[in-house]
Amino acid sequence: MTATTPRYLDEAAVRAAISPAQAVDAVQDALRAGFDPGMDHARVFERLTRGQFLLMPSEVGPHAGIKVLTVSPNNPGHGLPRIQGLYILFDAETLSPTLLLDGAALTSIRTPAVSFAATATALLRSPDPLDVVIFGAGPQATEHLATLRAVLGEQRSIASVTVVARTARIVDIAQARVVEAGSTEASEAVAIAGLIVCATTARTPVFDSTTVRSDVVVVAVGSHEPNARELDGALMARAQVVVEDVLTAVRESGDVVMAIDEGALTSDDLIPVADVVRGTVQLDAERPIVFKSSGMSWEDLAIASAIASATGRTADAA
Repeated sequence: MTATTPRYLDEAAVRAAISPAQAVDAVQDALRAGFDPGMDHARVFERLTRGQFLLMPSEVGPHAGIKVLTVSPNNPGHGLPRIQGLYILFDAETLSPTLLLDGAALTSIRTPAVSFAATATALLRSPDPLDVVIFGAGPQATEHLATLRAVLGEQRSIASVTVVARTARIVDIAQARVVEAGSTEASEAVAIAGLIVCATTARTPVFDSTTVRSDVVVVAVGSHEPNARELDGALMARAQVVVEDVLTAVRESGDVVMAIDEGALTSDDLIPVADVVRGTVQLDAERPIVFKSSGMSWEDLAIASAIASATGRTADAA
């Protein structure tokens, strides 16, 4: 047997290989096929002189894979991305590398795909036009809105999009209104929103949850540390809280960890996303739904595997 040289897909090629809707399907398909996120391999963080390595290995079905990212906080000042890296896809039987992908592009696609794989059922149960609020004006604001549009399709229209930023700025989102954090306009938008996406680097809650609708869906993807949060404990106490994996959430997700510490939530309250996708847990239409994501390795692998199938690079090392 001889090994083939794995092909490299840059950002443009990665995006061309899979649509936002197909990425959502890939995540849901992995869960419906029986994969248990609790069996995923742990992420590894390694400190470097000017940043850190983030290693994310996983194995699902016929594929294994690892995402190797570097996080360099000073890079934006040099005109470079803060996060860079590669995804390496392997054949699970021979462990031969079959495909290389731009790691940052894969992350950009994966993050909103997981958000809406978890919440699509809740978002599609009403036909009413949807008011959307997005906290954060970075790339994930754009990525989440594009994936949301793909998930809603013709079933539900978007009535308004309000982007809440630290300072008023122009964002690359058509027809979006940008307001400053803490402003009256931001509070008014939160009060009517059917969907709130939090994609910030904040370490404290980004909005007061006392005014949110009883049927609001909230997606929180920004914080990845046990001492950082975007949501307050009052919201977590009111809501059905969906997580990728319970043990991962109580270890890594500050929104969950701090709400538990405050007595607003218990680990038994947490709903695994697999139960939502498989339909074994029904979400309550009269309570807020919170999806708290910390990002897991299996999610990248699910989407990388779908890209490999679409590009004809499925385990072709021989």
